[in-house]
Amino acid sequence: MEEQTVGEYKQVIKACKDIFLKKTQDYGTAWRVLRLPSITDQIFIKAQRIRSIQEKGAQKVDDDISGEFIGIINYCVIALIQMNLTDDDPMEMDVQVLEPLYDKHVKETMELLLNKNHDYGEAWRDMRVASITDIVLMKLLRVKQIEDNQGKTIISEGIDANYMDMINYAVFCMILMGFAKS
Repeated sequence: MEEQTVGEYKQVIKACKDIFLKKTQDYGTAWRVLRLPSITDQIFIKAQRIRSIQEKGAQKVDDDISGEFIGIINYCVIALIQMNLTDDDPMEMDVQVLEPLYDKHVKETMELLLNKNHDYGEAWRDMRVASITDIVLMKLLRVKQIEDNQGKTIISEGIDANYMDMINYAVFCMILMGFAKS
């Protein structure tokens, strides 16, 4: 099962990365101006739209739910990249500089997935996409609370771990919705 999951995961990430790189070519790195809470809110908007569509059973804007999950994945990667950059790093960054950073964070996130999959036995495959959406929203609320506490936690994992979990949950949703074929 692990081999299947890795293959499906890589298919989803390949599509996400392709969009990320193309948008970087179109827009540059305008996202560099965003502070972490703003990125969190952007992810929240996407997750909330997914939940709203799931609850209403219909949508009025043509953008499909899979596009929103791709946005969640890419904004979480952007957040992880942004967390490791400083004000001394340039606002405008080359695609050739960003691509290895994107790959690094995705690799670390996939390693986390494989470790958790080992322990949980791929329980996510038996979950509903709507339930996973709720978990993403819960993670976002946690991140907002940690941000409001200036990044300090007493016992909980940090913001970066929550972003990584959200990437993995969004990938799960894409797989469950049939985006990746084994």
